[in-house]
Amino acid sequence: MIHSLFLINSSGDIFLEKHWKSVVSRSVCDYFFEAQERATEAENVPPVISTPHHYLLSVYRHKIFFVAVIQTEVPPLFVIEFLHRVVDTFQDYFGVCSEPVIKDNVVVVYEVLEEMLDNGFPLATESNILKELIKPPTILRTVVNTITGSTNVGDQLPTGQLSVVPWRRTGVKYTNNEAYFDVIEEIDAIIDKSGSTVTAEIQGVIDACVKLAGMPDLTLSFMNPRLLDDVSFHPCVRFKRWESERILSFIPPDGNFRLLSYHVSAQNLVAIPVYVKHNISFRDSSSLGRFEITVGPKQTMGKTIEGVTLSSQMPRGVLNMSLTPSQGTHTFDPVTKMLSWDVGKINPQKLPSLKGTMSLQAGASKPDENPTINLQFKIQQLAISGLKVNRLDMYGEKYKPFKGIKYMTKAGKFQVRT
Repeated sequence: MIHSLFLINSSGDIFLEKHWKSVVSRSVCDYFFEAQERATEAENVPPVISTPHHYLLSVYRHKIFFVAVIQTEVPPLFVIEFLHRVVDTFQDYFGVCSEPVIKDNVVVVYEVLEEMLDNGFPLATESNILKELIKPPTILRTVVNTITGSTNVGDQLPTGQLSVVPWRRTGVKYTNNEAYFDVIEEIDAIIDKSGSTVTAEIQGVIDACVKLAGMPDLTLSFMNPRLLDDVSFHPCVRFKRWESERILSFIPPDGNFRLLSYHVSAQNLVAIPVYVKHNISFRDSSSLGRFEITVGPKQTMGKTIEGVTLSSQMPRGVLNMSLTPSQGTHTFDPVTKMLSWDVGKINPQKLPSLKGTMSLQAGASKPDENPTINLQFKIQQLAISGLKVNRLDMYGEKYKPFKGIKYMTKAGKFQVRT
């Protein structure tokens, strides 16, 4: 199964390595570095790379490549899912998953990785179990460990490891019992020159933060569950109940976890929440070009679009840009030819626009194609697919918990062609 794990930063330095079976030489990563050089962006590095004696499977998160080395053929998604679980565990333990934090907590990192895999096979990947096996680092615990020479390894076997509900420890107690659910949807779309949708799909997740005493049994129902396609559940969800009634029934883990992820790919169900009007013109044998873009809301159910940023890679023939934004700030880098416009919040009464001229290279021919515009935005309290939670019920415990549901839509890879 998994022989080794290498953590590589954006500069191409291997700053941590862990071997479970035999030690694999660092030189195996040369194949990965070659693929990285060929890729234009970090996200475009192939997730599976075949070498003469190994396979390299990688994920890129928080500006770090997590590269697993395997010697036999295994289902790639199995390894990729495990790598994502490693990143989520680090985030849960340390608050953030970054190179400095991993280096500062290198002992705990090695202890956690040792528990997550046994002889190369996944063993304990649930955060609750891991936290009982390896205590999360605190300032006091770090000081005590330094003085006494002890480690963060727990004294007892986790209670959840021996039960039929391995994701939840026994004897959980809270004075305030609460359950919060976040429905977060990411919209990926390509809009053509005329404003028509070329492709659009929604990747959605429901993240939960459940702090309930005892052993509660929850059911979550939706107004329109048929919208959901290609659903992936946390192991706590009873799949048969979902198949027959389209209701989520589960005993939740304690704390933060991802309840499910889903996909909405039917184009007629994907509403595009923003539009971009553009007029970008290059003239032959002219040293000036025209640039105008306006952003506005569309199908947002009256919700405000915020955190709007636009970026565009301009052609090489553009020497400089003289632009005036009606709101927000803009920058243009004459070296990389990257234009960025931080719009902020969109006011439907006064739509933000960016207008001006471009200085073009003298004698250069007109570019073959106009630049594309990449958008980022967020819309609070709106799930763009129309998904709505109907009700959340609890059984098995007598207290009344506090319940809350929040919706958010944000842009994934959202591109407008001009």
